[in-house]
Amino acid sequence: MIRQTTATVHLSAIAHNCRAIVDMLTRESTAAGRPAPGLLAVVKANAYGHGAVPVARTLEAAGASMLACADIEEGVELRRAGVGLPILVFGALSVSDLDGVIDYDLTPTVSTPSAARRLAALAERRGVTLPCHLKIDSGMNRLGFRHDNLGRTMPAVVGSPHLKIEAVYTHFATADVPESPFLDEQRRRFERALAALGALGVGRCGRHAANSAAMLRDARTWYDFVRPGLLLYGIVPPPLASSLPLRPALSLSSRIVAVKGVRRGEGSGYGLRWTTDEPRTIAIVPAGYADGLDTRLAGRGVVLVRGRRAPVVGAVSMDMLAIDVTDMTVDPGDEVVIIGRQGDDEITAREMAAAIGAIPWEVVCRLGARIERKFED
Repeated sequence: MIRQTTATVHLSAIAHNCRAIVDMLTRESTAAGRPAPGLLAVVKANAYGHGAVPVARTLEAAGASMLACADIEEGVELRRAGVGLPILVFGALSVSDLDGVIDYDLTPTVSTPSAARRLAALAERRGVTLPCHLKIDSGMNRLGFRHDNLGRTMPAVVGSPHLKIEAVYTHFATADVPESPFLDEQRRRFERALAALGALGVGRCGRHAANSAAMLRDARTWYDFVRPGLLLYGIVPPPLASSLPLRPALSLSSRIVAVKGVRRGEGSGYGLRWTTDEPRTIAIVPAGYADGLDTRLAGRGVVLVRGRRAPVVGAVSMDMLAIDVTDMTVDPGDEVVIIGRQGDDEITAREMAAAIGAIPWEVVCRLGARIERKFED
């Protein structure tokens, strides 16, 4: 059985985007007389809804230096699928089952004192020295050791014979807010933290800080690795612009299952939030919030049918939505493009996010598990 609502993931687009980013980093770094950073590709959250295993394999072949996921379980999935690149685990490990880090050759993040103690105890018990990345909190105030308190928190971590710090990183809070000066402040804090770590005995190791937005905004944040996520999937973080020749990697489509006439004074959907004062024609599409579509699409979003835009009307329900196809000739079985191109028009995840007051990360990551992913080269 094949559901009518499907997501098509274009793996060739992901490979193209990866190579485009690497080419840009190499070109601009060479012009500036410095080594190009490696690409630490972010594939957390099922590769932003695109399918972690096929995407990871594609990025491995396309030149990524390392992958990053959210937790141990995501890393284990990639290892079991045969992915061989180094895999960094971003998330907090204080309450995790840590044996998977060693059993599946994952690189953990040390971001809290308790995580450092538990990882060191695990490494001692298993008789190994555990490579890890150290996270510095430079102002986002989530995970990481405070940038201005390292003299107190770091000696135990640096002095552990069972932990080997291979890289140090931070995370920017306002990289996609061009008017905020805080990106540069965090960069300066991170560099002061790196100097402090050196004084505490941390030797030369890798450094990384730039997500997609920071990578586009400031080459000073590139360091030894960059960490693109959204760019790999062909989406530029709003409100930024880029000359990178990116290709959208995901399209989402369905099919019309019914066409109905709505008379003057009638409405459609739960709550009858949409009513009409003139006869209209609507089409029913079997996609709803259980598939990850946002309820705010009602009255704001559009889809493509036969190359034309049709607005979403009435409430987005669990399994279906209605679109206004008045003055169009449509039939059950016609393709409906929710994200992607049809004819000469295109609806992007970024456009959809803007229409509903969301962000494109949310739009693609929330696509539900019951949506079949079709992978094309």
